[in-house]
Amino acid sequence: MNIAGAQGLLLHGRWRGAAAAAAALFLVSGCSIADLERISRSNEAAVDEVAAALPPAQRREHEQLISSYGGVYRSAELDGLIKKTVERLTKASENPDLSYRVTVLNSPAINAFALPGGSLYITRGLVALANDTAELSSVLAHEMAHVVARHAAIREDQIRQAMVVSRVISDVLSDPDLGALSLAKSRLSLATFSRGQELEADAIGVGISSRAGYDPFGAPRFLTSMGRYAALRGSGMNQQTLDKLDFMSSHPTTPERISIAMANAKQYTPPKGAESDRKAFLEAIDGLTYGDDPKEGYVRGRRFLHASLGFAFEAPEGFSLENTPQAVLGATPSGKEALRLDAVRIPAEQSLPQFLAAGWIDGIDPNSIEALTINGFPAATALARGEQWSFRLFAIRFGADVYRLAFAAREFNSTIDAAFRVAAETFRRVPVEEAKGVKPLRIKVVRVGLGDTAARLAAKMPVPDRKLERFLILNGLEKDAKLKFGEQVKVVVE
Repeated sequence: MNIAGAQGLLLHGRWRGAAAAAAALFLVSGCSIADLERISRSNEAAVDEVAAALPPAQRREHEQLISSYGGVYRSAELDGLIKKTVERLTKASENPDLSYRVTVLNSPAINAFALPGGSLYITRGLVALANDTAELSSVLAHEMAHVVARHAAIREDQIRQAMVVSRVISDVLSDPDLGALSLAKSRLSLATFSRGQELEADAIGVGISSRAGYDPFGAPRFLTSMGRYAALRGSGMNQQTLDKLDFMSSHPTTPERISIAMANAKQYTPPKGAESDRKAFLEAIDGLTYGDDPKEGYVRGRRFLHASLGFAFEAPEGFSLENTPQAVLGATPSGKEALRLDAVRIPAEQSLPQFLAAGWIDGIDPNSIEALTINGFPAATALARGEQWSFRLFAIRFGADVYRLAFAAREFNSTIDAAFRVAAETFRRVPVEEAKGVKPLRIKVVRVGLGDTAARLAAKMPVPDRKLERFLILNGLEKDAKLKFGEQVKVVVE
């Protein structure tokens, strides 16, 4: 999700599994599963000391970022390392009088943001991908550079002006659609402009890191890992997804950034004793939550389970799933089939067939609506057809909420429909004991033993697929890398 006014390292939520069809699925309104979870835990919210120091407008953006990214991730060791690193970077920056507040977001996404005034954000997913303090410092310095160069403030002002123009068009011409189109086009032009800002921030950031005594080549190393991770995520899925809908996609391609970051780093002669500080970094992230936080639901292969809300679901064969703040999304490698699972609250007196008939999405066939029961829960299903896609829709009443499960297919037939129906039947209540047994995956730092190889260590990791490749990317290692006895590496454990 992109927050207006925020500058980021890599946009979150760029789900690359479904083709643009899924626009009909993805843009459906209503509460998300994450929203319902946050509602259920609203009384447990902690006071945010960063928000208290922000002006009202930035406080709203701050709160929206935290809400969208699973809350704040707290770790005394990691917070201490970040504080120390930022202090060094600040002294070496173009404006050492600025102060920065860093929030670690509880999200597996690989992302970082800067807001005007010095509020910086990094996700724990980004931290997990880094391998030393120099790599972490390159990200922090990049976001500090956005603040030093006033990129975030400039972007915020431009978007505010674009919104004013949109409002004028809507009001004066009485054409809301034209106003919205104007805003979309303005945002697209702003995104294009910000590509230059991103490259400028890369250059400034490398300089800050180098002057602070960190290895300037931390930036290209981390960007390389980021590119390899992006390729891993996208390798099993169709790449023609939400890019066309993402007006705020602002970042240069990773290969371009790696090349330019390498050139920037070569301009600086690393000071004698330039630090990568790998040991301190690994100590700080040992035990870091990896992947989805079970409190927000988690994906294991084709299976999604939400322990707090007490339900589970399994996608059809061939689907890959991703848990986003808005919904659980899924797609096949070809991009010809997609799914979305989210939740809404509807009036208790409204029946599920009535809910479907009310027009959840366009093109519903009223003659296809039928009531049914799924694992003891009231449900309803219907077919809907568009120009390029056909949909099998389910609404399942679970407690006070209605879960919407939408399947989409370009080449819809009875076999595909049957597979969708079978998948819907996997929606079930999770027993208390099963829910209690759900534990998050974590990063564990281990020393390489005698006889240990990358393949051997990777084989033990409880990740869904391509274990060796994930291990290599996680540790910034090349395909044929040989591990050294006694060196520290990261593995994923339960």
